[in-house]
Amino acid sequence: MTHTSVVDDVAVIAKRWNNTRGSLIMALHDLQSRHGYVPRESAMKLAKYMDVPLARIYEVLTFYNYFKLKPPGKHVVSVCMGTACYLKGAPGIYHDITKHLGIKSGETTPNGEFHLQIVRCIGCCGLAPVVTINEQLLAKMNPHDAVEHICQIKEGAEK
Repeated sequence: MTHTSVVDDVAVIAKRWNNTRGSLIMALHDLQSRHGYVPRESAMKLAKYMDVPLARIYEVLTFYNYFKLKPPGKHVVSVCMGTACYLKGAPGIYHDITKHLGIKSGETTPNGEFHLQIVRCIGCCGLAPVVTINEQLLAKMNPHDAVEHICQIKEGAEK
C-alpha cells in the first residue's frame, strides 16, 4: 500500500464520520477494517482530519483491546474466554496453543504467520469452548484438536 492510498483512505474515513457525534470509535473500526490494524501514520492523519487530539485517539486505541497497533499475523487465532467457554476448558486450550506457537495473547509469531488473541465472548455459548481461526468458528474444542487445526494450517503453508 502506498503512502498516498493510506492518506486517501484516512481522508475518506474522516469525511464519512467527521460530523457524527461519538464517531471516533467507528472511524477507528473503519480504519482497522481496511488495514487489519491502525497504522500510526493513519492515526495521526485521522486526528488532523477529524480535529481530535492524537492523545484522545490513542486513549481509545489502547483502552479497547479490539484495536491493534501492529499488523497481526497472517492467521488470527482467537480463544474465547467468555463464561461458558472458560468453564468448559478454554484455559487449557489457550495454554496448549501458547505452548505450541510460543506466543501469548496479543502477540504474533516471529515469522508473521500466527497472531493469538483472547476474546471475551463471541456469542456461541452453546458450542463452547470455541476457537476461531481466520474467523472460522471451531466448536466444542479441546486442546489437542485446537493445536491440530493450527498444525494443518502450518502444513498447508509449507506446501
